[in-house]
Amino acid sequence: MSHKKRLTRSRSNRILGGVLGGIAEYFGWNATATRLIFVLLSFFPFLPGILVYIVAWVIIPAEPYQDFRSGNRKDVTPDHDRP
Repeated sequence: MSHKKRLTRSRSNRILGGVLGGIAEYFGWNATATRLIFVLLSFFPFLPGILVYIVAWVIIPAEPYQDFRSGNRKDVTPDHDRP
């Protein structure tokens, strides 16, 4: 069974909301470089960075919780959080 790759907000690589960490994980980029590029691009008047980040925070779903203690990597996200 193939696992389809989805863009989600990162739970393990986050500073504020996990948006840029999730984007970096999705594309296989370095999270620090992704954050730096985002901050630099946010200084341009055509890209209101904070607004883009807030909209992405609302739109991109959070990464599901996983139970790593038992060795069983099952999805334990409550059903009401799923899109």
